[in-house]
Amino acid sequence: MNNFCHPRANRETRLCEALVAYEFKRGQRRSIGFAVGPEGLVVSAPKWVALREVDAALQEKSRWIIKKLGETSERQQRLLTNRIEWCDGAKFLFLGATTHVVLDAQHCLGSAGAELKTLDAEPSEHASEAPRLSLHLGLPDSATPAQIGAAVQAWLMRQAQRIFTKRLDHFAPQLQVQWRKLSLSNAGTRWGSANSNGSIRLNWRLMHFKQNVIDYVVVHELSHLRVMNHSPRFWDTVRAVLPDYAVLRKQLKDENTPRWA
Repeated sequence: MNNFCHPRANRETRLCEALVAYEFKRGQRRSIGFAVGPEGLVVSAPKWVALREVDAALQEKSRWIIKKLGETSERQQRLLTNRIEWCDGAKFLFLGATTHVVLDAQHCLGSAGAELKTLDAEPSEHASEAPRLSLHLGLPDSATPAQIGAAVQAWLMRQAQRIFTKRLDHFAPQLQVQWRKLSLSNAGTRWGSANSNGSIRLNWRLMHFKQNVIDYVVVHELSHLRVMNHSPRFWDTVRAVLPDYAVLRKQLKDENTPRWA
């Protein structure tokens, strides 16, 4: 069993055999509250509540707290593992395929300053393997990690604008809706949103996923132009276009995306 320690911990307790050091706060509130974040557990309580009542509440919620602390710890570890060190030869995912960064200042790469190329295929008995890709950037070998990361992000955002527009145009007629404006989002966790006026926001980081996962998010947001909630009617709308949406939705939640600074 792992132990958990908040950097500003001022109390500790044992929950489900795990030692949990947490930040304890008192304030103007009506009940005891628990919040689990990247740093650990924060417990908030009204000024009039005795510490023994706080301890009892912690024990009552112990399974939930330990579960959330474990999930948050695993998520943070995945973020650290997936952090990209931007340099010549760095790797990232584009539409689910591993793509290598190549600094290529000697060649004309057009106004975009970048060009996606297919690497020479290596002999393999697996004919269905994803192509080996390389993104050539018009940057010198002396380019800093920040410059390389910014160039890759700019290229991914251009691809996102193009691909999202194409997929919105593809699925909108099937759902009998009309979208009016596309904006790219840079949110850390939210993949998309829709407004009843026809405006759609999609996260450019979706470019790391395979096309069918991107299609799920596109259909999800377009479906909101018909049903602005997550009622059974909404999911029936999604299912009518993507019968396997539940599988794609799980992939979106489970797959690890690269961490951008």
